[in-house]
Amino acid sequence: MADTCGQVLLGSGLTVLSHPLMYIKVLIQVGHEPLPPTLGRNLFGRQAQHLPGLFSYAKHIVKIDGKVGLFKGLVPRLCASTIGTFVHSKVVEKYPDQDKSQASSDCEMFSCWMSDEACLHATFSCLLVITLRCMVQFIGRETKYSGVFDSIVTIYREEGILGFFAGLIPRLLGDVLSLWICNMLAHLINTYTIDDSMNHKGEIKNCSQAATGFLASMLTYPFVLVSNLMAINNCGLAGGLPPYASIYPSWVDCWRHLSREGNMGRGNSLFFRKLPAGKMYAIEQKRFF
Repeated sequence: MADTCGQVLLGSGLTVLSHPLMYIKVLIQVGHEPLPPTLGRNLFGRQAQHLPGLFSYAKHIVKIDGKVGLFKGLVPRLCASTIGTFVHSKVVEKYPDQDKSQASSDCEMFSCWMSDEACLHATFSCLLVITLRCMVQFIGRETKYSGVFDSIVTIYREEGILGFFAGLIPRLLGDVLSLWICNMLAHLINTYTIDDSMNHKGEIKNCSQAATGFLASMLTYPFVLVSNLMAINNCGLAGGLPPYASIYPSWVDCWRHLSREGNMGRGNSLFFRKLPAGKMYAIEQKRFF
């Protein structure tokens, strides 16, 4: 129990520190561009237009809402982080002698991990939806989602039970694919490139896990993007309605639209952001068309 509490405190601290980054990333994912492109130079010294990065975007938010404005949606995200930590600790207790790389070689164990992952996401899906909608309110200056319990009542009244699970399917698919990629690459690396005679075997394995995790997150990013957009789609906020977003009947339609527009990587980078090819910046609507 003490270890779990320590993990909760550590996770909460990291969540607070990383929240402004997630906040800005979500606004970029939605397509909100409050600052026009600026003229600069690329790596080859040629003139090129660049979009504002993390720090410019943060300064804009601070100018409007103050420093506290960078932490919109923090409370429901902290609740989700706490619940996720407790659920994960129960999973670890359930399989004390197994890790994910071992589970990949055992279909039964792998399916157990998948079921636990599904339960984890279903548990805090509502809180994640509230977090995203609190953030997106910056675009239209709404106050519709102002508290955790009030937001739960609002979602249930307007969308029913299914509103709590908006964007859940692509999020689950992305996590399953990410876990499969990590396990497969870790198995290949540990089997064919690392042997017992090598020095610093543990450090090499840790580096390989970090590298495979980064690669998996890059490959599955479109699922994260689609999930976040579906969580705020047609929820009554300006960021989830035209012109900022089309109304998608399903997450597949959202995926097809983003793919067709070439926006599958939107928000993937917070630095060195390039101007979208073939897009025009609309000053009044603060987005590209």
